[in-house]
Amino acid sequence: MQLSRTSKSTGTGSPDVTGFYDKDTGSIQYLVADPDTKKAALIDVVLTFDPESAATNTDSVDDILRFADHEGLEIEWILDTHPHADHLMASSVLKDRLGVANAIGEKTVEIAELWRDYYNLPDAFDVKADFDHLFADGDTFQIGSLPVRVMLSPGHTLGSITYVVGGDAAFVHDTFMQPDVGTSRADFPGGTASDLYDSLQDILALPDQTRLFIGHDYGTNQRPEPQWESTVAEQRRHNAHIGGGRDKAPYVKQREARDQTLALPDRMLHVLQMNLRAGRVPPAEADGHSYLKIPLNKF
Repeated sequence: MQLSRTSKSTGTGSPDVTGFYDKDTGSIQYLVADPDTKKAALIDVVLTFDPESAATNTDSVDDILRFADHEGLEIEWILDTHPHADHLMASSVLKDRLGVANAIGEKTVEIAELWRDYYNLPDAFDVKADFDHLFADGDTFQIGSLPVRVMLSPGHTLGSITYVVGGDAAFVHDTFMQPDVGTSRADFPGGTASDLYDSLQDILALPDQTRLFIGHDYGTNQRPEPQWESTVAEQRRHNAHIGGGRDKAPYVKQREARDQTLALPDRMLHVLQMNLRAGRVPPAEADGHSYLKIPLNKF
């Protein structure tokens, strides 16, 4: 069973948010629910993947769906914030099980164009076929009675999006980390530290009390237990990289220097060719098995 915590609704127009921690990847998966209607959405759910054996399982998915069932929640949406490089998304598995719409940002189409070249797969990744909705900046929809607004938040990738749910919850993925850690990397293809800084500022323009739910945490030496919730006010004052109103130029210099020291995620070249298919494996070959294509010496 995964570590989980629920951040309760603060009142009318505020969602209940349960985060589920995936220890293998440091990812946080979210179940966001409207307390009034019991309608809910899943955000950035992980399909368990072992890079050593290239085997998948649905343990994480099963845990979350059992929790939702126990709470009497009806899931309306399967949402992702971007094509993840460090975990395999469960979007297609969830869609097949639940029969509800899945969604991601519209610029995932542009990310797919980049990665067709890296993998030399010119006909792969039909994003529009694998996702039911491709959200643009400013788009709105509902989770039960709760309004949701989409913000384009590039930097980590060129197509990352933030979901602002109700009056006080924002799912900010790989932009902010917890305040004592700082911010996320911006060195993947299509990402830039300059764009990430601008996205961070857009998030900090939300109301001070807005709860921010991040995409990853790994703990620290001083704080071994993972955490994933903060507020706009806390990030504005205390974020290790931009707290206190840090200017753009020194932030970009620090972020780029830090990113040059980081290794690629161990799952990246495996999972991106599935995540650009909403987590589906490539089509089976003549022997009935699917295969991944790993580029050599490109990274």
